[in-house]
Amino acid sequence: MYFLIIIALAVLAVVFIYNNLVTLRNRTEEAWADIEVQLKRRYDLIPNLVNTVKGYAAHESNAFENVSSARVSAMGTQGPNAGHAEAENMLTGALKSVFALAEAYPDLKANTNFLSLQTELSDTENKVQAARRFYNANVRDLNTKIEVFPSNLLAGAFGFAKVEFFELADDDAAQSPIEVKF
Repeated sequence: MYFLIIIALAVLAVVFIYNNLVTLRNRTEEAWADIEVQLKRRYDLIPNLVNTVKGYAAHESNAFENVSSARVSAMGTQGPNAGHAEAENMLTGALKSVFALAEAYPDLKANTNFLSLQTELSDTENKVQAARRFYNANVRDLNTKIEVFPSNLLAGAFGFAKVEFFELADDDAAQSPIEVKF
């Protein structure tokens, strides 16, 4: 009889651990989907911003080409990995250069369409950062569960693997302001 109770408790423990791992994996996938929604919104706003700025600073084609190529690169990368984070960093830097251009054109800074797009992009950037923090918190929880005993014994057996954090660059170049020269 004690043997059956021990077996039943062991089975319940396995079920509990497995269900917990599935829950954490699903939360992580949901959090990544939230990031993708915000990134898509960002990608959709960028062409409108570039077209608005082009009318005022047509001779600054290099900045617009950088934004366009960075956007294509960022849209072409998939999943939470170092390549995707690097592409997003390039896009952020290119956008900084467009906003820096706006400082040189007072008429552009007063344009309501530009101001609206700038506000929406800023809001989207904040949402991307919040979604990234939420995703990374879920990744931390999942990875911890995969590594700690006794769930680590079952995680490998059931095919659960650690997930990469989605981190943006910490290097000085990515954090420094963009310098625009005329």
